[in-house]
Amino acid sequence: MKPLNQVQSRTAVLPFENIDTDRIIPARFLTTTERAGLGRFAFNDWRYREDGTPNSDFPLNQAEARGCRILVAGDNFGCGSSREHAPWALLDYGIEAVISSGIADIFRSNALKNGLLTIVIDASEHRALLAAPGIELVIDIAEGKISKADGSTIAFELDRFARHCLLNGVDQLGYLLEAETDIRAWESRRATSPFSTERAA
Repeated sequence: MKPLNQVQSRTAVLPFENIDTDRIIPARFLTTTERAGLGRFAFNDWRYREDGTPNSDFPLNQAEARGCRILVAGDNFGCGSSREHAPWALLDYGIEAVISSGIADIFRSNALKNGLLTIVIDASEHRALLAAPGIELVIDIAEGKISKADGSTIAFELDRFARHCLLNGVDQLGYLLEAETDIRAWESRRATSPFSTERAA
């Protein structure tokens, strides 16, 4: 994962509630463990008509949504079955942050572990963002705030572990490897301690 300190972008808006993981990436596309290329299947059944042509009515197919890296979604985003393919597809599509008034716990956990920033804000701030697609936002992960062009800000919560991993571009294994020297030193001390439960061979 690459370090993520700040996300600055216009917003794309999906105002629908209860967008589940099967809507984010349909189950028939879960036959691979490769992340690259999954973006073409993100929101597949909304983005394309039955004949495979783009659905011009879908918000993310609108010209003004192209290149947007911040997605403002309706409440309870990411509900449904657990699948890491969902954040993989969004990241590969180009989305770096999802903002909503409610994000399903399992999806949010999967997303943060894979470098996709997920932010929960209060309902009134959420309604304002839903009503203003294309607004320019700057998300500062270290400070835990979203800045608008008018100078106003929205604070958001992010646990320390997720913040550390995002800022340093590491996953759970990478986090452990950062502490490898300390872990080896502890193991060495424990092996020579008179209180060690290890028996000599």
